Amino acid sequence: MSDVLALVEARLLTALGAPDARAAITFLGTDRIEVLRFLDSDDSGDIVRYATLGMSAQPMTDPTATLADPLRGPRAELVLSVRAGRADTDKVLRPLAVLAASPQVEGLVVAPGASLDTGEPLWPGAPFTSVLVAESGGLVEDLELDAPLDPVRFLPLLPMTPNEAAWKRVQGAAALEERWLRHGTDLRDPLRAGVPLGG
Repeated sequence: MSDVLALVEARLLTALGAPDARAAITFLGTDRIEVLRFLDSDDSGDIVRYATLGMSAQPMTDPTATLADPLRGPRAELVLSVRAGRADTDKVLRPLAVLAASPQVEGLVVAPGASLDTGEPLWPGAPFTSVLVAESGGLVEDLELDAPLDPVRFLPLLPMTPNEAAWKRVQGAAALEERWLRHGTDLRDPLRAGVPLGG
């Protein structure tokens, strides 16, 4: 499936420009996962984006399926965007690679609305140990593949504090996203406080 990854990398470069760094991590019994880093700027400063490359090489399979289909099934890569220079966010490379390997390791199907827990801060001093998977199609357009392969979706990750993650489990992803919106939460701020959850 290296041809799939070549197409995925080309789509990332078209959308985000040339990466300024990349790292490769291999976990026992899994395919290699790369994490590419891209620098971008907006009106309020520099944004650093981290995108996985390798998760989409194989389709994700429902763990209850008796036989894994080698071709059909959802495919995805993960994209995390944070403001540059406020924290040592480059340490997120390993947690991101762990999340990208989770479909192979744990049989997870990663989809919008899901919570993914890293079990450790995303980077040193980070108030986040999990992420909310958001809808694809914004920053990087979905990549259509030849039938019968499913398209590759580039899923944004939104860091959550432990309180936000617990609240989301009860109230749902849409309610948490609405609360972030109502409070004007800067989800790219690597040092942000949790959104108020009472009332």
